[in-house]
Amino acid sequence: MNWKSPIPPLLLIVTFSVAACGHRRQESAPPPAPVTQAPSPTAPAPHVGQKGVTPKGVKWEVLRVGSGASPKAWDQVKVHYHGYFPDGRVFDSSVERGEPIVFGLNQVIPGWTEGVQLMQEGAKYRFYIPWLQAYGLEGRPPTIPPKQDLMFDIELIQVMP
Repeated sequence: MNWKSPIPPLLLIVTFSVAACGHRRQESAPPPAPVTQAPSPTAPAPHVGQKGVTPKGVKWEVLRVGSGASPKAWDQVKVHYHGYFPDGRVFDSSVERGEPIVFGLNQVIPGWTEGVQLMQEGAKYRFYIPWLQAYGLEGRPPTIPPKQDLMFDIELIQVMP
């Protein structure tokens, strides 16, 4: 493949050993801003511009409503994404590479696993992921510094069979 970015194609993949290493301390994270809770299964359908926050502090905004299936934490998904720092600097983008990516939703940072489950196929959401739900205290040197909040625009193309 021809990568336009020096970053591996799925910078987001982390191993369970990193996620479970015990270095994360919940008490040191800034509290999430009160927005709204994630929609419940009985909540009305999402609408463009709707915003919320998950129980673990991942903020989300609906950019485009989808109408297909919603993934579970163990599903494989096909997505396009644009990853950037809160100041707007891009660190990874399948959009810029022109090739969507397929991965297990349980193989990525916790903020993705939690956030993408809110989506339906065809939807596009913007996520603000606090550092505790991203790469934590260690970061992902040299690209992602320690304690770095991240933002992603994610389009859920397909929940894989």
